[in-house]
Amino acid sequence: MPSKSSARTAALTVAAICSTVSAVVFTSPAQADAVAVHDIQGGTRISPLAGQQVTDVTGIVTGVRTYGSSRGFWLQDPAADDSPATSEGIFVFTGSTPTVAVGDSVKVSGTVTEFVPGGASSGNQSVTQITKPTVTVVSSGNALPAATVINSRSVPDAYTPAGDSAAKGSVNGLALQPKKYALDFYESLEGMNVKIGSSRVVTATDPFSELWVTVKPYENPNRRGGTVYGSYSSQNTGRLQIQSLVPTATQPFPTANVGDTLKGTTEGPLDYTQFGGYTLTARTLGTVADGGLKRETTRKQARDELAVATYNVENLDPTDDSFADHAAAIVNNLRSPDIVSLEEIQDNNGAKNDGTVAADQTMRKLVDAIAAAGGPAYDWRSIDPVDLADGGEPGGNIRQVFLFNPARVSFTDRAGGDATTAVGVTKANGKARLTLSPGRIDPAGEAWKNSRKPLAGEFVFRGKTVFVIANHFSSKGGDQALHSQYQPPVRSSETQRHLQATAVNAFVKDILAAQKSADVVTLGDMNDFEFSETTKLLESDGALWSAVKSLPKSERYSYDFQGNSQVLDQILISPSIRRDCDFSYDSVHINAEFADQISDHDPQVLRFEP
Repeated sequence: MPSKSSARTAALTVAAICSTVSAVVFTSPAQADAVAVHDIQGGTRISPLAGQQVTDVTGIVTGVRTYGSSRGFWLQDPAADDSPATSEGIFVFTGSTPTVAVGDSVKVSGTVTEFVPGGASSGNQSVTQITKPTVTVVSSGNALPAATVINSRSVPDAYTPAGDSAAKGSVNGLALQPKKYALDFYESLEGMNVKIGSSRVVTATDPFSELWVTVKPYENPNRRGGTVYGSYSSQNTGRLQIQSLVPTATQPFPTANVGDTLKGTTEGPLDYTQFGGYTLTARTLGTVADGGLKRETTRKQARDELAVATYNVENLDPTDDSFADHAAAIVNNLRSPDIVSLEEIQDNNGAKNDGTVAADQTMRKLVDAIAAAGGPAYDWRSIDPVDLADGGEPGGNIRQVFLFNPARVSFTDRAGGDATTAVGVTKANGKARLTLSPGRIDPAGEAWKNSRKPLAGEFVFRGKTVFVIANHFSSKGGDQALHSQYQPPVRSSETQRHLQATAVNAFVKDILAAQKSADVVTLGDMNDFEFSETTKLLESDGALWSAVKSLPKSERYSYDFQGNSQVLDQILISPSIRRDCDFSYDSVHINAEFADQISDHDPQVLRFEP
């Protein structure tokens, strides 16, 4: 999958291009005179005056954005109406650096528009704005309207109403119920001056100067400070993204890890952004108090235990400076597993798109770094993909790789495996065996179009064969956000993952049909949750079981996205492993919760006695 930074950069470029065109278009030519901000905002998500000219809209400037592609300012009318559904704040899009200051009393004339961050195809909600403005400063140095408090008491527990089926599931036309639904509550405050008190950080500071907090400290917490995402029907409503209105060149954004506290008052206008939805754009930013989060270390496997791990190393190629850190993580935090399924190993020149597909230099550099860190002399097996056929960062040719310790486990090599030849299952002497090792599962199948093909291999540990299938399912790119105007959001990316899960499940069934007692480990970055339909399809007919479900619900996560600690990386086991109950599972939290992460995924480790 593309790195977060490259995906975000591309999207920001699109947002800049679309800043004046990704709006809901209205054709009404009428002019609305003498209206207040709450008249513009109305009681739904779409302004009743969208597309109309408004004159002399008054208010106090509560925030100024002088950077990025969406420059402008927020104004708020201190003379509020008596409806909790109508916001008293609005964003004025100037396009260039505004000439107003916080505390100015202004009159604004312009056109009411509905701007959709990310474009209409994203499914995001729209932001009500005044565009092409004429601004008159009436006075300066005025007191700001009192900030509305966002806390555990004010945010409802229910997340959102279901969308209107007559409007393709959109909530845009529904009357806001801010006392009943969290998304309605936030929408009723769009553009208004809001504040939070000391709040726990639930997603670490990212490279784009953002972090996430929760205003509901008791909402699905885990012991390390995060908020666990446990089902589609139970959203974490206390999550809120925090940005700063002060350019980082003037005041660096604070660095925070999960479990830290953003202390004191954080105050500013409530915005809605492409990457995160409702966002407190801080005029006053709290300070970070260290929560003391430490990277975890799993236990060492016993002599008769086989340790199998999965680790997404996020587009690793020879130009990266993270090899020593990854090596230290494998040796020290994972305690040198016997077998590691590595995801996102790139070819020898990374994203350079010149036809290179070999990754031997990438792997040699990693293996050498592990040895230098005091780890074993690992060997590895993989299959180079067809150029540009497996998705991910263009030119990177990411693939899965088996890393293994030959002092503890041996790999059964059977020649013939290549990028386009499908591995099969045969039976010999009453035992299952692969026709190719390593081999790729159904590489020409529709399920794997522009996606990573599963890598299957046979290993022998203490005289017993273990089948391992390394996976990296298609990403969630293209899915509508949790805060989408469409409720429930459409998860379009699931279609391919469901095909992939069905194909892997069928392959595992082939192994079990040849040998009912076969030990099969299916693992990797599944890009889906343990409660998802993707996982259910992998587990179909009892062929596999996701071992992360052996952990308490509060400990089930390998990834942190928009304030949700969630499962994307999984290790699934065949009935023979599960039946013996002689296994242990550990999600080793070394990356996802930290601002200085070397990957955005946490590795997973399974230990069992074959």
